[in-house]
Amino acid sequence: MRAAIMYGAGDVRVEDRPDPTIVQPTDTVVRTVLSCVCGSDLWPYKSMPATDTGRPMGHEFLGIVEETGSDVTHIKVGDLVVTPFTYCDNTCDYCKKGLQSSCRHGGRYGWDGVDGGQGEAVRVPQSDGTLVKLPVDADSELLPSLLALSDVMGTGHHGAVTAGVRPGDRVLVIGDGAVGLSAVLAAKRLGAEQIILMGRHTDRTDLGREFGATDVVAERGNEGIARVRELTGGDGADRIIEAVGSRQTLDTAFGAIIDGGTISRLGVPQYMEGPVGADMIMRNITLTGGVSPARAYIEELLPDVLSGVINPGRVFDQTVVLDEVPQAYKDMNDRRVLKALIRL
Repeated sequence: MRAAIMYGAGDVRVEDRPDPTIVQPTDTVVRTVLSCVCGSDLWPYKSMPATDTGRPMGHEFLGIVEETGSDVTHIKVGDLVVTPFTYCDNTCDYCKKGLQSSCRHGGRYGWDGVDGGQGEAVRVPQSDGTLVKLPVDADSELLPSLLALSDVMGTGHHGAVTAGVRPGDRVLVIGDGAVGLSAVLAAKRLGAEQIILMGRHTDRTDLGREFGATDVVAERGNEGIARVRELTGGDGADRIIEAVGSRQTLDTAFGAIIDGGTISRLGVPQYMEGPVGADMIMRNITLTGGVSPARAYIEELLPDVLSGVINPGRVFDQTVVLDEVPQAYKDMNDRRVLKALIRL
């Protein structure tokens, strides 16, 4: 099969790889129909040391089941399925608590001999617990939004859930990437009254408004904090979803939160220290968030995608074929593209 492999910073190649086969009785082989490039893929694209072996890329995909292991009972050959971005058994104690990202028998695509999602086929471990059957055909116009449940929509929803978004809340979303826009959609879905999107890319913030943002703040730093406080009557936002991962955006969150408010971090932190000293304690600020247990949210969000209540697939603004994936990485890294969809 053909698949995208990263050999180092800025070096993504599409090349031949061994066809996936059943290794464990809980495995399934899925022929990929749709995949995509994730914003988190850009971190190694910017900084990965050069290697001779390379790393299979991609962790978001949906496709058709081609083969199942002997222990697989919940899905069958021919099913159209979507995966969360980590695989899991969905039965261990962590999974039962809704923390499938910490599954005792789970793992990540592209590591430990498991295929990446940016390829023609994938071996899915723990497939009974991981894969969710989709009640649509493989040519459905809903497929991009269903693919978004693999990661980006579930991650945005996780930010809204961990921030504790409730009807009537004033919510600030920091970051106009695909996760930030999905967080806007999630906050709207959970009933937030005011949703402020902090971003400065007009094409993205315009989509954010369509997703439910009531206000857009283009300013950064102290100016951005002052603008958020002005929009929220002086006190700051009740809930903040930080979807970038920089120290600057964390500082902005602390500056823009109301006393007693909650900040949820979704962006992979590119820092080791933050403003979590006495001021945080005296203001009773809650800092939460983390990696999304996407498997926990797929079945909750699926009906709203199928009914058209939410359309998270609109974050895809470029469609490529597999051989164009290296250019898609470059386009996303250069901010010419928000999120690239891969059709196989």
